[in-house]
Amino acid sequence: MAPLRDALGTEHPPAAAGFRIVSLVPSLTELVCDLGLAAHLVGRTGFCIHPRAVVAAIPKMGGTKDPDLGKIRAARPTHLLVNVDENRREQIAELARTVPHVIVTHPNRPEENLDLFRLFGGLFHREREAERLAADFRTAREELRQAVAALPRERVLYLIWENPWMTVSRATYISAMLAAAGWDTEPAASAERYPRLPETGEEPGPLDHLLLATEPYRFTPADIPLAEARFAAPARLVDGELLSWYGSRAAAGLRYLARLRTA
Repeated sequence: MAPLRDALGTEHPPAAAGFRIVSLVPSLTELVCDLGLAAHLVGRTGFCIHPRAVVAAIPKMGGTKDPDLGKIRAARPTHLLVNVDENRREQIAELARTVPHVIVTHPNRPEENLDLFRLFGGLFHREREAERLAADFRTAREELRQAVAALPRERVLYLIWENPWMTVSRATYISAMLAAAGWDTEPAASAERYPRLPETGEEPGPLDHLLLATEPYRFTPADIPLAEARFAAPARLVDGELLSWYGSRAAAGLRYLARLRTA
């Protein structure tokens, strides 16, 4: 079997019997559960809300940015699941002093879900379940490709926050998901992964659509007129979970994009 390496290139052995997982990433918590590993989850964040009926029984251990280090240590995890964007490096470094295996993730393209499935399937002895997720992902990716093949590419601004307005750079997973549907995010270049937009001036360029995400900021229909007035483009609400959660939700996200793009 090929080595199991995380996003930092660290090689991890398959988990020994009795492994205990704490997940500090909502999408990874969902993935672990969908791989049939909920019984091994001994901790999660308060933002880990899917699958609801399953995670309700798993102890909360703070948030993604402010985990409760004491609770995590007391849970005696063998594996800690983290993400470069969602968790703070200094906190993870502190936890790494006592947690034997820190699994770092950082998917930036839809196709990198396949690497994630292989990694988790191999680590936690769920190869068949992981391959089922991979097969469904490949099918959904091809469905999206066919759905948008004849459509022109369009320029969009994907808004994740208001006051200040914030968006995503093209280096992010969200932007790559949208690009797979033929939607190119603006700005085209940014030094920040999640740049702030000025209140006036320095416009992101002519836009075909504004996409107002339902997370992390929960945009509502009431926000649409304000966004349209600010950025001079038609706006719509989009499901932030389906477009930003990698892992087992990725196939549903691709199918959701196909529906959005062809509506």
